[in-house]
Amino acid sequence: MLIIAALVIIAMFYFSTSRLEKVVLLFAIFSVLVLELINSTVERIMDVVTNDHDERVRVIKDLMAAIVLLASFGAIIVGILVLSPYIFGILK
Repeated sequence: MLIIAALVIIAMFYFSTSRLEKVVLLFAIFSVLVLELINSTVERIMDVVTNDHDERVRVIKDLMAAIVLLASFGAIIVGILVLSPYIFGILK
């Protein structure tokens, strides 16, 4: 995730995107990273709560992972929408 975030930030400055586009891209990047940290925190808390296999803990961990996955898909869509005109402009 950090490598992709770094590549998007580099592309954002290389293509001289507008201030609003930069804000939107950075918001998408940091949203995913923050949600990933929250996911990791919840998983570690659940591991402290119980070491035994508990279906409820598995569901909580799966839901947290799904939240991060959904945010990642959203960030990909935002990145494509913002950067594709610049990329296709270079390819023409």
